[in-house]
Amino acid sequence: MALIVQKFGGTSVANAERLRNVARIITDTYKQGNSVVAVLSAQGDTTDDLIEKAKEINPNPSKREMDMLLSTGEQISCSLCAMAIEGMGYPVVSLTGWQAGFRTNSGYGNARIKRVLTDRVRDELENKRRIVIVTGFQGINKYDDITTLGRGGSDTSAVALAAALNADLCQIYTDVDGVYTADPRLVPSAHKLEEITYDEMLELATLGAQVLHNRSVEMAKRYNVKLEVLSSFSGKPGTKVKEVVKTMEESHISGVAKDKNIARLALVGLEDTPGIAFKIFSLLAKNNVNVDIILQSIGRSDTKDISFTVAKNDMELAQKLLEDNRDSIQFDHIDVSDNIAKVSIVGAGMINSPGVAAAMFEALFNAGININMISTSEIKVSVLVHISDADRAVQVIHERFYDEFEAAR
Repeated sequence: MALIVQKFGGTSVANAERLRNVARIITDTYKQGNSVVAVLSAQGDTTDDLIEKAKEINPNPSKREMDMLLSTGEQISCSLCAMAIEGMGYPVVSLTGWQAGFRTNSGYGNARIKRVLTDRVRDELENKRRIVIVTGFQGINKYDDITTLGRGGSDTSAVALAAALNADLCQIYTDVDGVYTADPRLVPSAHKLEEITYDEMLELATLGAQVLHNRSVEMAKRYNVKLEVLSSFSGKPGTKVKEVVKTMEESHISGVAKDKNIARLALVGLEDTPGIAFKIFSLLAKNNVNVDIILQSIGRSDTKDISFTVAKNDMELAQKLLEDNRDSIQFDHIDVSDNIAKVSIVGAGMINSPGVAAAMFEALFNAGININMISTSEIKVSVLVHISDADRAVQVIHERFYDEFEAAR
């Protein structure tokens, strides 16, 4: 008998028909003799609707009260799913995040899990032989206040439970049947991967692929949680995420991703003296502004330029922080742009394969797409392009690495 944690996203539980489908998937797993914990997101656009309701009452509510409100979405979907399973004649109980033992820090709106106390869940599974339905995305802090885990939090809840329970498998059910070499809605020729490494999946998630949240992948790698991404609609096998996978295909990359939610800031005319970069990025870090790609120019006439990217919703804060500290940092002016996108290739096969980056650049050159910035690591190459070129960039890069390879087979 295996212990399986299953997570179902908002589209999977969006209405009564889909909730009944999820109930069938859960009970089919239970009927096979497994212990089952299911983690559910809020139905469809419920979270967005709740945010709008809050704005009608108070345009600037506290994060604590927003967490109190937003946590109700998952409670609705979990209780309804438990009712569906009850109606099918199976033993079941629904639990909130705090009833399931999620203890977090006090970062309202984007809390981090400190530990998961599994006594209640284990008792329900082992002594009462119930299916356990748990609200994703939420926990409780040391003040006994409800907290939420931020975007993609239900993925993180599921992986954290799987790790704490030492589950045999964590299945992430979504509206796609696995991890693809590119977004199949954008690239019809994209194909599903049978398996992918934690590192590759983490890079893809961080770089804009929306199948899994990066925090959940990072946690899965840390605790060696076996993951499978699959569809709640198709019934087909999914993509396995694990430490080691089979030898990669000759293309040497596992996927192409894009992220349009970024902005670039360029500090022009900085003094070319030691400690300037520290002043800039420590200031941003202290104010929780995460920086991604950084490019520093060669010094000239005792000055230099530093360009970097941030999430688009951090752009105004980053600009204000730098402007407010102009006298300390000493620069001529800031150029800010949010009409850019990051397009990336990821693959464990890159490190021993010269020419992969060149092939990517060639594809973009042939398509007349200009590259603004470049960032590389052992398993990824990212470029910044104009936002209007992003979709086409993904298409031509995918064609270069996959379609041409398939045609040559």
